[in-house]
Amino acid sequence: MNIGIVGSGHIGGTLAAKLAQAGHDVAVANAHGPQSLQTRLATMGNGVRAATVEEAERFGEVVIVAIPFGQYRSLSPELLRGKIVVDTGNYYPQRDGNFRQLDDDSMTSCELVAEYLQGARVVKGFNALRSDVLRDEGKPAGTPGRLAMPLAGNDAAAKHVVSGLIDEIGFDPVDLGSLAEGGRQIQPGSPVYPARLTALEMMQRLAA
Repeated sequence: MNIGIVGSGHIGGTLAAKLAQAGHDVAVANAHGPQSLQTRLATMGNGVRAATVEEAERFGEVVIVAIPFGQYRSLSPELLRGKIVVDTGNYYPQRDGNFRQLDDDSMTSCELVAEYLQGARVVKGFNALRSDVLRDEGKPAGTPGRLAMPLAGNDAAAKHVVSGLIDEIGFDPVDLGSLAEGGRQIQPGSPVYPARLTALEMMQRLAA
């Protein structure tokens, strides 16, 4: 699968390497341009190439957004229309500025992203584990104690694709429902953010 990644920091860079290792073709971009990524590419392995943000958005059948939440309006709704877009961002007012809908809890951050990216199939995911856990603690399916990774979205088929990617990099996907309901369960301040839990432990903690 062709995967575009917008953002080359801890999460974006880690996912680029892990997804390339799983056999996907990955184009990774940041705001500073492809030349700024040449040194980092050496740590990401084969199957990863540097791109502009526009190129990564065009390239990906799935586009992973790994930039600070407050920058989401730098994305292109036109280029992402119809595509699966994975929102890894978390809202931190001290970094992102204040968003009224998030401060009064009338919306989740992933709902705001989906509202902006009209026509994109937005899935919330890859946001509830630290990058070092993503890098080091993936295990084959069926391994006792395998960690869970939650996701949320309104498009069942899109969540199925993202669940497959989560499984490929070594974690048990746990679908928590819609961008509204599930998005609240995996945002900062929730019981499972960030938490190293198995799928059963995650569901038990949310139920409690």
